[in-house]
Amino acid sequence: MDDRAIPFQGTQGVGKNAAQPGVLYVVGTPIGNLSDLSWRAFNILSSCDCIACETPQVTQKLLTLLNIPKKPLFTYRDAGEIQSAQHLLRKLQNQQSVALVSDAGTPSISDPGYRLMKICQEQGVRVVPIPGPNAAIAALSMAGLPTNAFLFLGFLPPKEGRIAKLFQANQAFRGTIVLYESPHRIQKLILTLRKFFDTNTRIAITHELTKLNESCYYGTLEDLDESTLSLKGEYVVLIEQGG
Repeated sequence: MDDRAIPFQGTQGVGKNAAQPGVLYVVGTPIGNLSDLSWRAFNILSSCDCIACETPQVTQKLLTLLNIPKKPLFTYRDAGEIQSAQHLLRKLQNQQSVALVSDAGTPSISDPGYRLMKICQEQGVRVVPIPGPNAAIAALSMAGLPTNAFLFLGFLPPKEGRIAKLFQANQAFRGTIVLYESPHRIQKLILTLRKFFDTNTRIAITHELTKLNESCYYGTLEDLDESTLSLKGEYVVLIEQGG
């Protein structure tokens, strides 16, 4: 978390924007720069009864930076997600307000959350999105590749055979493919992409979006020297297909 700027102090402005009983709020949190948190997200995090999060330590750091008093935090991850969703559903049905956050970005976008939203929709529990930062959209907005159509694939499967099937199933798509990748796999990903795309394919690789060391490579697969890619920090890889 980049805490160069802390945009909010205290709980001013909550008022009518406070969290309402029995409502699940899907709250987008900063992907790097704390100043990207919205007033609305701040109000919900300040006034909700409890927060469901991937990593309580990460969320508590965010609350501390925002000067929000401690409140109950519940771990919500892919492992045991169904049980966690049932637990939170009971709280919502008991008229508690719940905010769902991920460690960074928007919940359920390559982060836990889908099953909780699904069960709430099925049970008639109100779900309210609190829009906020998203690495895929941020990368698309500045990458210089087509945005009229894009295909978000998140993290690719670990095995090359499954990757091949995924790309084959989407070979008719025309637009920009958006991938997420971790630092320890980024160099391997570029080598894999060269097996499925022409070397003159235009790509953009964004790194550490909104942070001090933010960077973007723009060019072709052929020109990219993957050995120069940092083994620290998160990546969004964008590929122009059928341009």
